[in-house]
Amino acid sequence: MEDLLKKIFLFNENAPLIFTRFYFWAFFTIVLTIYVTIYKKKAIRNIFLFAVSLFFYYKTSGFYFVLLIFSTITDYFIGGLVYKSDKKASKKLLVALSVTINLLVLGYFKYSYLFIDTINFIFNSNFEVINQFAVWSNSFTGSHFDIDKIILPVGISFFTFQTISYTVDIYRGRVKPVNNILDFGFYVSFFPQLVAGPIVRASEFVPQLYKDFNLTKQEFGLAIFMIINGLLKKMWISDYIAVNFIDRIFSNPQMYGGIENLLALYGYSIQVYLDFSGYTDIAIGVALLLGFRLPQNFNSPYKAQNTGEFWKRWHISLSSWLKDYLYIPLGGSKKGKFRTNVNLMITMLLGGLWHGASWKFVIWGGLNGIGLVVYKLWLKISPFKNDNRWWVKFYAIFITFNFITFTRIWFRADNTQKANELMYQIVHAFDISQIGAIIKAYYPILLLIIFAYIVHWLPTKTKNWYKNLFIDAPIWAKAIAIIVAVFLIYQTRTAEVQPFIYFQF
Repeated sequence: MEDLLKKIFLFNENAPLIFTRFYFWAFFTIVLTIYVTIYKKKAIRNIFLFAVSLFFYYKTSGFYFVLLIFSTITDYFIGGLVYKSDKKASKKLLVALSVTINLLVLGYFKYSYLFIDTINFIFNSNFEVINQFAVWSNSFTGSHFDIDKIILPVGISFFTFQTISYTVDIYRGRVKPVNNILDFGFYVSFFPQLVAGPIVRASEFVPQLYKDFNLTKQEFGLAIFMIINGLLKKMWISDYIAVNFIDRIFSNPQMYGGIENLLALYGYSIQVYLDFSGYTDIAIGVALLLGFRLPQNFNSPYKAQNTGEFWKRWHISLSSWLKDYLYIPLGGSKKGKFRTNVNLMITMLLGGLWHGASWKFVIWGGLNGIGLVVYKLWLKISPFKNDNRWWVKFYAIFITFNFITFTRIWFRADNTQKANELMYQIVHAFDISQIGAIIKAYYPILLLIIFAYIVHWLPTKTKNWYKNLFIDAPIWAKAIAIIVAVFLIYQTRTAEVQPFIYFQF
């Protein structure tokens, strides 16, 4: 019994609490069972969801849930001071303090190694990274954390941006402070989207804290559809093609020919979409069952006809956050064409760095920035501007998709050397005579990849049709659909649970 209780309540780094584990759905069932008895009492509801969200984060990240509490306390009080201050200069100073504290915490845990490695490379020095957080914890709590390694807390990039948005939105007059620190803690830690988004702004979520619970029959059907859809994306296709094909090739590109490397690259483009959009689908569905609406985070991004449109369809919550809290404050497009292009490049470079503490992410962000700038220049000379002929649209989607897929080399590769190896194999080891053998060897995986792309490129009208068909179906039909989904997931499940890709960010 003691071992069982430890397994349930204590953190285990080898078994984090994530959507693709049975334990999460047992946890969520218990949460829902209690929730139905208290959901009408808003104050108790918010406190309860704050408590279970802290437990969720502890089971996901262990002792690092202290960071979540620190961010909650810091921005709650700073946000309140911003609202109460009568002087604009004081408000700006407080906002700057909030941003500085949040970015210092994020920078310490996420960028210490990149910073020290860069310093050592430039000055030929031998500085080493020491985990001061672990030193403090070992001294005051008797823990035994490794002081020589800084571990990136799951979801720190997401909840840091959320707390920043709270202070800034209060300064801009878009939202009033929450009633108490427990309500704010609930906003920051809401477990469905805590560790991988979507990034929820205070102005979008805080008003929901004080609304009565409301869930229509159609919304209930939508929530179940989103959860099933997300699990199928992640576990039926994404994990299967990753473990059995993509991960093997990216880990050692030189062992495989050019065709296999190219197929792995196109496979990764759909894998990363299915993985991340699958998480947000589940998050949106789980949150909706609790009566909270999260923003859309993906909108068929590979249908984009240019790079600008792509970033309005991909990771929408991050793209819009960077636009409103970075690009526009830098000056946006109001200070001339040259400055506009500079602002775009800065935004995309920092957006790349947000994804990971490595120069390969800076390269990835820079390439996407160049793509945005080149598109703006192309608009001035394009003979196809506002041309709605089908073949023009097809060509635009084709070019955009292939460019985005090309940039994925640096997003997925373990390092720049692996990226160079993959490109070398594609260019210098592309043997067309091997295509028959490759198809024969990998046909189940290739069929899944093709199927995923076909579904992705289906017309929106068709997707809405089968979504609404499920929503309007009777309970018994929904039950059959769930059983079929579970069967498909079981048939392709991997031996080990695969973490969501964006957990590392």
